[in-house]
Amino acid sequence: MFCPKCGTENPDGAQFCASCGNSAGAAIIERDAAPAVSAPGTTQVVNVQMQGVVQKNGLGTAGFVLALIGVFTSWVPALGWIVWLLGAILSVVGIFRVPRGLAIAGTVLSFIDLILLLAVVSACSAVSVGAASLMG
Repeated sequence: MFCPKCGTENPDGAQFCASCGNSAGAAIIERDAAPAVSAPGTTQVVNVQMQGVVQKNGLGTAGFVLALIGVFTSWVPALGWIVWLLGAILSVVGIFRVPRGLAIAGTVLSFIDLILLLAVVSACSAVSVGAASLMG
């Protein structure tokens, strides 16, 4: 393997160039079975392989997971609210990063969870008002 930045030959599978420290993940240049010294007027073939970089969105993933947990814990007063709030914040922040898939799903789940939380709060207040009117 040859470094695309400085041209130094490195062992196969090296992560970084031994000479300049350039990351080998950016591009790997291998020479075909061509002579080391080419004659004038001949073409030397160089294969360049670009390795795909997998992008991850940790905030979006965390927001999705917390929003999903929030849907199932929305009936627990304090825990459900805290998990919902964290999931909503992380999902909304994760929308501004790439990839956005789980962040968008987390935001949608957070809004669904907000509806469930409002239903639980209104049901609890209705029960407390009903109990107060029976007692008083």
